Amino acid sequence: MTILCLLLRSVILKNDISVKDLGLRLIDLPYGLNSMEQSQDEVREIFIAVHGGNSEGYEWIYPLKKINTKSRHIYFYRWPDNNCFQNFAESLNNEIREVLNQDDSITKIILMGHSYGGILVTHLLENWNLTTSLEIHVVASPLLGTPMLNSMCGYEPISSIPKKSVLYEWRTQQQLDNVFKDFNEDPQRIELKESFVTTLPETYKGNRLGHNWSISWVADEAF
Repeated sequence: MTILCLLLRSVILKNDISVKDLGLRLIDLPYGLNSMEQSQDEVREIFIAVHGGNSEGYEWIYPLKKINTKSRHIYFYRWPDNNCFQNFAESLNNEIREVLNQDDSITKIILMGHSYGGILVTHLLENWNLTTSLEIHVVASPLLGTPMLNSMCGYEPISSIPKKSVLYEWRTQQQLDNVFKDFNEDPQRIELKESFVTTLPETYKGNRLGHNWSISWVADEAF
């Protein structure tokens, strides 16, 4: 059994390892597309988690457990998030192509990008040219852009959604999100008619629903 498989088993089956420690193991994975399971028996979908900037991994532990099913294979895309996103979106696209070439039973790809990871997955979406159905979830992501992102990386918001694709935007409430609360305008808000937008509530399981808790809320509500 691989280390990655053991990691996911520990996420799902064990309670004696802290979420923080599991998060550190997750974020310590090598750059690229990491399979979180050993077997792909009966797989029809693949789910790819794409972390945001300065992630400590722990915010993904419960969501990965919740989203995992027998027919859905889980991957975690580790990338150097202190860089511009374009090359890594292209690399992820190529790695997805390789997975599809190896398994023709996959009929759907689901990507979830959190925070800066949402910028990466929407760039991938805008340049998607494969025939497999693609479902994108962006969670607490500054899709409108930020001055630094715009100037350093030449970022422009997504303008259209390709056929056989769907985009779900899950937006935190700006005043509750420590990453966005000091912006003059909410960087999550773009005008894109084809996307499905949900504004998250104020609390989740008795806690303020801020930037990192947002992934868990979406995992519960969308999966």
